[in-house]
Amino acid sequence: MAAWTWRFEKTDGAEVPPAVQPEEFTTQGDAESWIGEHWKALLEGGADQVRLFEDTTEIYGPMSLHAQDA
Repeated sequence: MAAWTWRFEKTDGAEVPPAVQPEEFTTQGDAESWIGEHWKALLEGGADQVRLFEDTTEIYGPMSLHAQDA
């Protein structure tokens, strides 16, 4: 079964630890719902953007967490 995970980054692409620890998601929809619930806390915790992965394959990103960029 595929695992959907987020990578949390600064604007320069450097990985940062998330302010809210994510779970490992079994569907893309679950992963996207989680980011929708926690993006503000992640932004306040130092992440500027995220990338979504299915196992080791990048699905999309970087996606900005800054509202004006959305």
